Amino acid sequence: MKFIIGTKIEMGQVWNEAGERVPVTWIKADPCKVTQVKTDEKDGYSAVQIGCGEKKRLIKPLAGHLKDLPKFRYLKEFRVSDPENFERGKEIKVTIFEPGDKVAVAGTSKGRGFAGVVKRHGFHGSPASHGHKDQLRMPGSIGATDPAHVFKGTKMGGQMGAERVMVKNLEIVQVDEKENRLAIKGAVPGARNSLVEIIAQ
Repeated sequence: MKFIIGTKIEMGQVWNEAGERVPVTWIKADPCKVTQVKTDEKDGYSAVQIGCGEKKRLIKPLAGHLKDLPKFRYLKEFRVSDPENFERGKEIKVTIFEPGDKVAVAGTSKGRGFAGVVKRHGFHGSPASHGHKDQLRMPGSIGATDPAHVFKGTKMGGQMGAERVMVKNLEIVQVDEKENRLAIKGAVPGARNSLVEIIAQ
């Protein structure tokens, strides 16, 4: 299984061999290191924890966890079926991927704050006339008289974005070993400089 964590830089474009323009997202993925290998016998499940980034100071429990490794800012865990192929301190680089590989990318979507139903759920709103002077973007009825309560899951205004989103079946277009960058076709979740996880499918 192949995976790495990196930082979303920006969107751009490249041209393929057929001369077609391909929109891509550039992701900076500096070499990561394995910080912990979890097994079924010891931990109850199989996973690999990797770290990246730099941090000036660590809290003592984390400093002990990374005592023989660099001071990583980010730690992420990935479920694996072959933990025996990993060992603490092993380096993971962008070269594990090749152009044409299909990947899933997970990140934190842009936070939109408290959004109304028109923006959050795509409601059409009310007519601008026929007695509606201040109802244009209101949700309308949220329930009937008989149940006398609002059902859970009713689409209403509320916090929008700032949640984990995974986009699957994206294609790797370029692998830049010199700059530790990946070009992934299309858009990926998150703002610029946000952390993303790239997992081979």
